[in-house]
Amino acid sequence: MTKYYYWVLPISWMCIIFFSSATPYEKQDIKPFLNNMVDLSFLESIVGWISFTFNKSVISVDTLGINGFVEFFIRKGTHVTVYFLLVLFFYLAFRKTIENTKRWHCLVYSYLLTVLYAISDEMHQGLTPNRTAYIGDVGLDSLGALLAVLVIALCWRKNRRTDRNVKF
Repeated sequence: MTKYYYWVLPISWMCIIFFSSATPYEKQDIKPFLNNMVDLSFLESIVGWISFTFNKSVISVDTLGINGFVEFFIRKGTHVTVYFLLVLFFYLAFRKTIENTKRWHCLVYSYLLTVLYAISDEMHQGLTPNRTAYIGDVGLDSLGALLAVLVIALCWRKNRRTDRNVKF
């Protein structure tokens, strides 16, 4: 029975993601913190030339200011990181609780569940005041999940080379 405690990790993490998506943007805005605590003006000359469109908005220092520009990358990096971790948590839960299942199957299940959760969470976010659902964010979430799959696969390969008895 204790092996099922491994499911606490992905379920808890999904709850954290859910509550984060249910929080209006104004309560998650880190620009005031950046304005008051960190002087990022030195970055303007380094990244001032960068400009691109994301979700029909121009992302640049000119349009967002340096703090808004940095916040954009923090927020999008968080998408990648959060879903990277969700794959790891799912994978660990599958490996520890389902016997006689090939690790590739556990990895595929972990990836698919993570992407499905990313899709459902983005739809949930669309119901939150001052938040929007955007398929590009699901793409970032999926990228984070894919990176986790690659890291796990690389660990398998490394372990196969160094010790045939180690199971990851």
